[in-house]
Amino acid sequence: MTQVDVLLGLQWGDEGKGKIVDVLSPQYDLIARFQGGPNAGHTLEFDGKKFVLNTIPSGIFNEKTMNLIGNGVVIDPIILKRELDNLKAAGHDPVAKGKLVIARKAHLILPTHQLLDAANEQKMGKDKIGSTLKGIGPTYMDKTGRNGLRVGDTTLPDFKDRYNKLVEKHKDMLSHYNFEYDLTEKEAAFFEAIEFLKSIPHVDSEHYVNGFLKEGKTVLAEGAQGTLLDVDFGSYPFVTSSNTTTAGACTGLGIAPNRIGHVYGIFKAYCTRVGGGPFPTELDNEVGENLRQVGHEFGATTGRARRCGWIDLPALKYAIMLNGVTELIMMKADVLDGFDTIYACTHYEHNGETIDYMPYDIITVKPTPVLKAIEGWKTDVTKVNKVSEIPAKLADYIAFLEKELAVPVKYLSVGPDRVQTLELN
Repeated sequence: MTQVDVLLGLQWGDEGKGKIVDVLSPQYDLIARFQGGPNAGHTLEFDGKKFVLNTIPSGIFNEKTMNLIGNGVVIDPIILKRELDNLKAAGHDPVAKGKLVIARKAHLILPTHQLLDAANEQKMGKDKIGSTLKGIGPTYMDKTGRNGLRVGDTTLPDFKDRYNKLVEKHKDMLSHYNFEYDLTEKEAAFFEAIEFLKSIPHVDSEHYVNGFLKEGKTVLAEGAQGTLLDVDFGSYPFVTSSNTTTAGACTGLGIAPNRIGHVYGIFKAYCTRVGGGPFPTELDNEVGENLRQVGHEFGATTGRARRCGWIDLPALKYAIMLNGVTELIMMKADVLDGFDTIYACTHYEHNGETIDYMPYDIITVKPTPVLKAIEGWKTDVTKVNKVSEIPAKLADYIAFLEKELAVPVKYLSVGPDRVQTLELN
């Protein structure tokens, strides 16, 4: 049997996973999304066009590749239908081409899940998590509470009864909030989208993926969000509601741990995060604003401005350890083109100690980053087409990171287009 390669983010999400999956997809027979929901904004650019995928795997533009939305994903049928309608209008119709399948065991996001999400954030006020308000957290809560609805349920004769039962539960919960809502339009759109969902083949993802492996075919598991947002190992409670790590690929698709092959860890040449929570290297100043503007650091799904800061090596080492990363992929090197000096956080000063790991109490006791100054390359790298053209100072930065992280950098991204990607080794 072949193995499943995994591609995931090593920071707080938004690392550029969609672009790299798109670049790598010709090497794979199946791209399988294994967790998260439509809060993902996987941006792909090619042929002068830009696409943002929320639920659909990023291999969808490769003609030979199959795409699976796995059981670990939570699906908003309305958003999925809109995504596919937009793709069809742009000349890409994966449903008609038979290039998309959905796991029966994937859970559904109901309109009332979104209401609960919004009501809870409103109640928390200044202490809110920074949810994208897509209903993802409440959906995962129903999943673990054994109340949820799954894709496979939509074909059962009593689906409407199951839906109504769950909605009544949600309405009872909403009655405890001072929150006004009207379900009429959303509910109509939901059931229209459910009918559309039935037109996409439903599969048992565990048998589907392992069937590919038995036939010797290649599979790439695509993660969403980032390692530092993992519900178990991220900056809790400022995290997402799923396991964003390699372990999540096993439970989110139904594959055994010994089936994991290469693990590609993606990171930016600097660091960003959206919403609340700790961010030791954050630059809440003109430098951070410069990174934001040059890097176009605004959410592809929400439009929210991302917080920006220098690269955080203790956090990266932590993410590499958790995921068993075998190769690194560095994104957005071009954003640092204009800096005379860039910085890397090598350690934290925390409670009177110098440490090189993320402490448990990072939420309550902010660590002070220990920064190493690195000479910038002061060169426009967006036109670099060959490894031999990489500026010496950028090559030095990459070598420094490889030494610190003890993992090779396999690919370097020097711009948003799929062609602006260099294979280093």
